[in-house]
Amino acid sequence: MPPTASPASSAHSARALYVLLLVVFINLVGFGLVIPLLPFYAQSLKAEPWQITALFSAYSLGQFFAEPFWGRLSDRIGRRPVLIVTILANTLSYVALAFAPTIWIAFAIRLIGGFGSGNISTIQGYMADVTPPEKRAGRMGLLGAAFGAGFVVGPALGGLLAHPEAGRLGFQIPLFVAAGMAALASLGVFLFVVESRSPSAPGAARPHRREALQAAMASPILSRVLLVTLVSTAAFAGMESVFGLWTHARFDWGPREVGLCFAVIGVVASIGQGAVTGRLARRFGEPLVLTTGLSIIAVTLFLTPFVPSAALVPVIVGGTAFGQSLVFPCVAALISRNTPPDRQGEMLGLNMAAGSLARMVGPLIAGSLFGLAIGGPYWFGAALMLPAVWLGVTLVGRAKAAA
Repeated sequence: MPPTASPASSAHSARALYVLLLVVFINLVGFGLVIPLLPFYAQSLKAEPWQITALFSAYSLGQFFAEPFWGRLSDRIGRRPVLIVTILANTLSYVALAFAPTIWIAFAIRLIGGFGSGNISTIQGYMADVTPPEKRAGRMGLLGAAFGAGFVVGPALGGLLAHPEAGRLGFQIPLFVAAGMAALASLGVFLFVVESRSPSAPGAARPHRREALQAAMASPILSRVLLVTLVSTAAFAGMESVFGLWTHARFDWGPREVGLCFAVIGVVASIGQGAVTGRLARRFGEPLVLTTGLSIIAVTLFLTPFVPSAALVPVIVGGTAFGQSLVFPCVAALISRNTPPDRQGEMLGLNMAAGSLARMVGPLIAGSLFGLAIGGPYWFGAALMLPAVWLGVTLVGRAKAAA
């Protein structure tokens, strides 16, 4: 069981919270820093278009396997050592990527980097350990705000530091910067983060991952929440993957306009998760706020292909981002409320794995539909959200019945 909080430990927890938010921010800065550069980096390695796509998918594939593993391990040995190891692994992956001689080695490095970055469920578990249940949606919202802020800063910083005209060497500076920031985050965890829970006794029996999934599916709350994550993330990731193609076809946008619009997404997500979601959840409850967010995503995805002018694109996409900002913290809070303390990292890891799976599948479906009709991915995403909204409504009903 987690240790009982005292005034001193509360002060440590508050300091650790800010360090962990910085860790998430840095992870997303590094992720966002590499994303806009990756196609040009891959071209410098003479990659074919399908290899460039594989390079994008490798990171999510690594996270898919990593999140349940690290979350489960953090339940057993503690959050702090897992965080230190994963951030150091991420540091090394950035350095290795800067020196990758071939596209296949770069693919392997991205896969390992995704595995090393699969620590979000561990951070969520730490926050759940040190946060009262009624405040968890707000704390998870701060985590989401760090996500959004990192995604705003990362692409801008990457574009500023990269020099594509220099070939592969022109991408080393931004990768070194990402590595340096990750190393700093690891040092911060080592110096300022105290362990939030007692490790399990040596030899203590731990369920197999399949048993954890079966336990989640047997729970009427956790099973619905995991399905919501899978469906909503697939719809949102599909939108992101074809957004540049769609805006170029409709409004002749280039990388600059697309980058600025993604910055708007990051700002809206940060404000929504950091300042709005927690307050709404405390007043109306996580299930109702979750359902509202899912409904907003469904409506805005359906309306996006009908946007008449480029000026309205940031508005409609910002609406989708705001809906997602309501969903993410409430999902994490509902999982933490309905999971025993010694299983939270494991269950949050399953949730992050569901998100990683969705980020692999969603873009593949969206890309195929875009070839048939440019509005197809958005309408498919909106249709995909309908069962997610229904699941949210059933969660609201269960919450009222339990009250």
